[in-house]
Amino acid sequence: MKFSPLARSISLGTLAVALSIPMAAQAAFIEDSKASLELRNFYMNRDFRNDFDSTKAVSKPTVQHNGYKSRQSKSEEWAQGFLLRYESGFTEGTVGVGVDAYGFAGLKLDSGRGSADTGLLLPKNSNSNGKRGGTVPDSYGELGATFKAKLSKSTLKAGTLMPKLPTVSSGDGRLIPQTFTGVHINSQEISNLTADIGRLGRMNQRNSTDNAPIVLNGFSGNTTKRKNNSTRSTAHQTVTSKFDFAGVNYTWGDSGLSTGYNFANFDGAYKQHILNGVYTLQLADNQSLKADLRYAKTSEDAKSGIDNKAISGMLTYKLGYNSFGLGYQKMSGDTGYAYIELVDPFLTNYVQVRDFAATDEKSWQARYDYNFAGLGIPGLNLMTRYVKGSNIYMGKGASRGSEWERDTDIGYVFQDGPLKNLGVKWRNSTVRSDISVGKVDENRLIVSYTIPLM
Repeated sequence: MKFSPLARSISLGTLAVALSIPMAAQAAFIEDSKASLELRNFYMNRDFRNDFDSTKAVSKPTVQHNGYKSRQSKSEEWAQGFLLRYESGFTEGTVGVGVDAYGFAGLKLDSGRGSADTGLLLPKNSNSNGKRGGTVPDSYGELGATFKAKLSKSTLKAGTLMPKLPTVSSGDGRLIPQTFTGVHINSQEISNLTADIGRLGRMNQRNSTDNAPIVLNGFSGNTTKRKNNSTRSTAHQTVTSKFDFAGVNYTWGDSGLSTGYNFANFDGAYKQHILNGVYTLQLADNQSLKADLRYAKTSEDAKSGIDNKAISGMLTYKLGYNSFGLGYQKMSGDTGYAYIELVDPFLTNYVQVRDFAATDEKSWQARYDYNFAGLGIPGLNLMTRYVKGSNIYMGKGASRGSEWERDTDIGYVFQDGPLKNLGVKWRNSTVRSDISVGKVDENRLIVSYTIPLM
């Protein structure tokens, strides 16, 4: 198992800071500390539905998934993850300091050469040419640490970060989380107002042990539309070591309304402005109506060619243990929606596999959730949804493309007994798309259990 030199340096440096704190000031530092170990068992299967015939493989078209072309008929992997998290309190005094530390490890349980590469569940060693596509290692992992300081109601964090903001939201949908290194300041000095500002310099993907430069996504695998009919932009290949972000969010008292503005600059690729508002209207004790509206404008930086406007919204009616949702999303401009590779983009129609954010794409969503506590089975939950996208720009003179995705999640968390807090979730998805993934049937089975350590 490998850990990057940067992670080791941060970890040792943070430990040294902690040990240098006078014992008298360590009371709150220790008393407010918390630690946990999450055991995450993850099975993932993707059937690419590409009419694969091993006897005629040479003549079969390739299928692209997660940026890699493959003639596989399916990919299948099974792994065990260990996620150790420690968060200290703050020392006493005007400026309190503290330490957060993380240790993530993944163990391969099954991943054959012919069915490997499910899409970033497990890493792959480099082949003889130094490129991705080799064997899957038996284990991998990473260490991370964060120094933090608090003054009044403002907190500075430096080191390993997992931000959850509209402009950059760390992905945690696989075996181990996506992490970044950088600086993040969060302030809540003004009542009901939250402000964030920071810079990220490196990223560690969910199947990687290396802190590498931040990578731009591939615009959903779609074609770039240029007004002057020039060649396709290569902005999707851009990497950076400088991603700046800032934002404010305000909650309007007890009105049920919150609004926000966020800005990001991916150096050399794009500048992004995001506006959003969420309003919840309580109709009765067991009824509510929630509106979630989002608008993003993304423009080029350093002549990257990126140009996108994204409007999305979700209206959800909750009645007792039932929730009914309708969503709509529209892309306009010369390109699809741009964001950091494998983060969770701030789009209402970003779902299990697709983001429905290709050039000119319009999409709608129908969703239903049910909490089985209404039938006397607390801990059991169901979610099902259908998203349909159309009007995708496929190139000059080409017909417009379309895609659809159907998802179902069933999860249960044991409420008592020896298995209390053990969670089991099955996620099923069916995708048919004219771009990127093509035809995919996907199943994920996730078993997780968190052990409080302090």
